[in-house]
Amino acid sequence: MTHLNSDHLRTFLAIQEAGSVTGGAERIGRSQSATSLQIRLLEEVIGQPLFRRHGRGVSLTVVGEKLHPVARNVIQSLDTTLSELRGGGLKGKLRIGMPDDHSRSELANIVSTFAALHPEVEMEVHCALGAGFGAALKSGALDLAVHEVPDPDDSDEILREDHLIWMCSRKHDASASEVLPVAVFDRDCWWRDLALSGLEEVGRRYHVIFTSESAVGVRAAVQAGIAAGLLSASEDVEGLRPLPEISTRYPTYLVLQKARGAKGPICEAMCEAIRKAFAI
Repeated sequence: MTHLNSDHLRTFLAIQEAGSVTGGAERIGRSQSATSLQIRLLEEVIGQPLFRRHGRGVSLTVVGEKLHPVARNVIQSLDTTLSELRGGGLKGKLRIGMPDDHSRSELANIVSTFAALHPEVEMEVHCALGAGFGAALKSGALDLAVHEVPDPDDSDEILREDHLIWMCSRKHDASASEVLPVAVFDRDCWWRDLALSGLEEVGRRYHVIFTSESAVGVRAAVQAGIAAGLLSASEDVEGLRPLPEISTRYPTYLVLQKARGAKGPICEAMCEAIRKAFAI
C-alpha cells in the first residue's frame, strides 16, 4: 500500500525553500543523489512531477503547489509533537528583525517553524527596512536581526553573498531616455545612497520618479517599466533584464546580527535554525 513518507516530505520542503536540489541536499545533510532519489520516490507515489527543472534551479508544479501546505503542516505537527514529548521546551521572549524584501518569505518560514517547535516562546517579529536594525540592536529593542549590508563587520555571520545590479523592464527600455527615470527607497539608507552615488560616478543623468519604503515597491516599479532600479542579481524576476549601459555590480551580504546582551538557549536556538536554513 503506497503512502506519503515524512522524510520524503521534509526533503520536498527543503528543496522548495532552497530553490534547488543542491541547496535542499545541503539543508538536510544528504548527498545530492540521495536527495534526488527521495524526490523521485515521492513523485512515484503521487504519480506526477512536483518540480519543474530550469537553468537556475527548480520551481513547484501545480501538483507541487497543492502538496506544499500539506507537507508543511505535517512536518510542523511532527516536530511540535516530538518537542512536547521530549519535554523541557523553551520558554521566554525573542525579538527579531527581518528585512522587507526578497528574503522575507524564506525567513518567515524559519520563524514559523521555530514557533511550532517552541510554542511557549513569545515571538516579536519586526519586518521593516534593515537600515534601523543596527540601532535597534544597540539599544536593546531587538535581540537578533537578519538584513543586508554592503560591508559586514567581524561580528556579523554572513548567511548569503549577492550583488546588486541596475535592472529595467524587458518591454520598456528606460535607458533610452536622456534622463534616466529611477526608483529608489524613500528614506536614507545605504541602498539608496549606493544607487544615486553610482549613477553620479558614471556620469549618468537621472531623475527619481518613484520612491518606496521597501524593495518590493522598487521592484514593482521596475517591472511596470516606469523606472530603472538597483536590485538583487540573484532574483529571477520575470520581465526584467540588466540595464545595458551600467554594468557595475555592487556586493551585498545577508547577515545575522545579535545584540550584545542577546544570550541564552532561546537566542541560540533561533540562531542555529537560521544557520541551518542557510546551510552555514
